[in-house]
Amino acid sequence: MKFNLKLTFILLITMILIGTRSYAQDPDFYIFLSFGQSNMEGHSKFEPVDTIANPRFKVMQVVDCDNLNRKKGNWYDAVPPLTRCNTGLTPTDYFGRTLVAGLPENIKVAVINVSVGGCKIELFDKDNYETYTADAPAWMKNMIDAYDGNPYGRLVEMAKLAQKDGIIKGILLHQGESNTGDTTWPSKVKDVYTNLLADLGLDQKSVPLLAGELVDEAQGGKCASMNPIINRLPELIPNAHVISSEDCEAVSDGLHFSAEGYRKLGARYGEKMLSILEH
Repeated sequence: MKFNLKLTFILLITMILIGTRSYAQDPDFYIFLSFGQSNMEGHSKFEPVDTIANPRFKVMQVVDCDNLNRKKGNWYDAVPPLTRCNTGLTPTDYFGRTLVAGLPENIKVAVINVSVGGCKIELFDKDNYETYTADAPAWMKNMIDAYDGNPYGRLVEMAKLAQKDGIIKGILLHQGESNTGDTTWPSKVKDVYTNLLADLGLDQKSVPLLAGELVDEAQGGKCASMNPIINRLPELIPNAHVISSEDCEAVSDGLHFSAEGYRKLGARYGEKMLSILEH
């Protein structure tokens, strides 16, 4: 009799804990993961218009930033910088703003951005990133160190924390300048995407990958030859979508977008995601 009472008590507690976790995870809280190199990190300076907060658009802080009064692992209103303490405007800013403008008012949107300027896609290879970082230049290692030496690991860590609050609905990528000409890039991206899905218990059918083109040839893009390779992603990942960079203003280095370019590119990411969510 005592054994049955004890078993019943254990089962009751387990059910309560499961119910509490289900209640805490808000199905109307949409979370998106972002990663890549300098354009996703945020290269151009943000302007006052970019700093107007919307309480329905949040960012999970991925590094401690005393200058911003933000702590790693906490949610904040999503105003730039969204990546690290002193980064600039990114496509993620206007991706989120476009979503909240187009979704019902009960839906909240959140982003988690882990990006490193100048890096190859190999930095996000969960099994071989240490080989890549060993030969990285000192300036890049300083950025990598902000994520305790493992940007992929930090992205997964923060995503798991975020899953207690909401539902991961998509993954954003902007990377490729440092892999220009690498025809194996799409398969490397597929590996990262597949690992993220596995490590976070996500279903490919419900978590699309949105990847942006680099600065195009018409804007003087020095890596525009990479865009046809990026456009091969949907051949390997059925739920991948490529975001056009056509007419997105670039700066004089031919590698990065201007603030206006980020706004337009980010809005395109958002418009694509809205169209996916409608189906």
